Amino acid sequence: MLRHLPLSLVILRFAIAPLLLLDALDHQASAWFLVTYGVAIVSDIFDGIIARRLGVSTPTLRQADSWADVTLFVCLAISTGLIYPEVLVAFRVPLAIALVAQLSLYLLCLIKFGKAPSFHTYTAKAWGLMLLVAVIALYGWGASQWLWGAIAFCWVNSVEEILIALRLQTWQCDILSLWHVNQALEQE
Repeated sequence: MLRHLPLSLVILRFAIAPLLLLDALDHQASAWFLVTYGVAIVSDIFDGIIARRLGVSTPTLRQADSWADVTLFVCLAISTGLIYPEVLVAFRVPLAIALVAQLSLYLLCLIKFGKAPSFHTYTAKAWGLMLLVAVIALYGWGASQWLWGAIAFCWVNSVEEILIALRLQTWQCDILSLWHVNQALEQE
């Protein structure tokens, strides 16, 4: 039973994503929006940790985790557009750069490996935590300036993961950083 917990947490994130959209359809966030988003982030933090501890971390599970993240963040972006369209307009250029960077990473990995990236780097974790702070600030207090930090971490993560994809010969998941890739390649 416990062996299914990581997959259950990934599925939970897939389920929460459209609930955020449903909540945003009236152009307002209810009181549970941040709570639900927080639960999704906690599930994202613990699914990999639990999977590794239980010895059930597989490439398929890690890819599902990545797709759950993408689904959650796309639904979050659409929800933000519905509730705070002025914020998306104000941040349109840096957000467009971030989107192009992420799409470039996905395109590179799909062309080179035939699979989407699933690196789960430290910079991805930092980006996710900074996005959590930005979402709490925006949805909790209407403060949008924290988005700069989330966008900056997205740029850094995108560049690092593009460099990782360029260095790798075969697709891999759970790569902590470009430094780790370089160390492993030097030892070969």
